[in-house]
Amino acid sequence: MLQNDLFTATTTQGLVAGVDEVGRGPLAGDVVTAAVILDPRQPIEGLNDSKKLSEKKRQALFDEIKAKALYWSIGRATVAEIDQLNILQATLLAMTRAVDGLDVEPGYVLVDGNRTPQWRYDSEAIVQGDGKVAEISAASILAKVTRDRELVALDAKYPEYGFASHKGYPTKKHLQAIAQYGVLAEHRRSFGPIKRALQNQ
Repeated sequence: MLQNDLFTATTTQGLVAGVDEVGRGPLAGDVVTAAVILDPRQPIEGLNDSKKLSEKKRQALFDEIKAKALYWSIGRATVAEIDQLNILQATLLAMTRAVDGLDVEPGYVLVDGNRTPQWRYDSEAIVQGDGKVAEISAASILAKVTRDRELVALDAKYPEYGFASHKGYPTKKHLQAIAQYGVLAEHRRSFGPIKRALQNQ
């Protein structure tokens, strides 16, 4: 069926989970993923790719998804795991953790992007799925709001770095702060700008 112009997945294989990640590009913080199984009896209006929604709308949908979804779970890979594995493998690990964290095993998993983890689940990758499939959209919203809140908390700890505004991405302000104040434990040392900053310290 159609839900808010997004396709809501149905299958004879059982419950369908949508999975998405946030935080592959930033220089700091964990990569965060979410898995969501929606309840067709409780449709959620306004689902879309989290990046296309206002912060206020994302916050509202975050609470609604958690209240109405049949099941949801947050997964992550830490900065240390990103540096050890590389960002792609860490992201796939975080996706696996999100689905493993659901209270029920889904019959099918739809993953945003062009590849799925090597896992036991029947699954399919959908490019730009967060704008096409309601379950993936819901996962993108949960992951983004969760990670954004963590970076706001990091901003309170290190206000001179400006994490609340750039969320760890390599903006000019962020790079200037790293040059001036140094590399934090929360920075990803395997990423080029952090490697260079460490060489210059």
